Amino acid sequence: MNSLMEISVSVGIVNVALLIALLTVYVKVYKSTRAVFTIGLMFFAGILMLHNIIAAYAYFAMEPLYAPELLPYFLVVHLAELAGIAVLLKVTL
Repeated sequence: MNSLMEISVSVGIVNVALLIALLTVYVKVYKSTRAVFTIGLMFFAGILMLHNIIAAYAYFAMEPLYAPELLPYFLVVHLAELAGIAVLLKVTL
């Protein structure tokens, strides 16, 4: 496996871990407030987590199909997601 692909998968796994933390916070907020807005936040975190899980799996399952020239772009997308999720988690806590 290409090292950029491995880094992308690793960043995707970190994204999933942060999203689990974010989802846990949202569930606690929902239980205490019953705010409908929080359901939307939980849905958003869940869908983004699903995206990262599918992407990590796809990198392993379809590695031969990806052109090496695309790998830096995949990494940048995952790093941008990581930055956004980290800021969202920081603001939420």
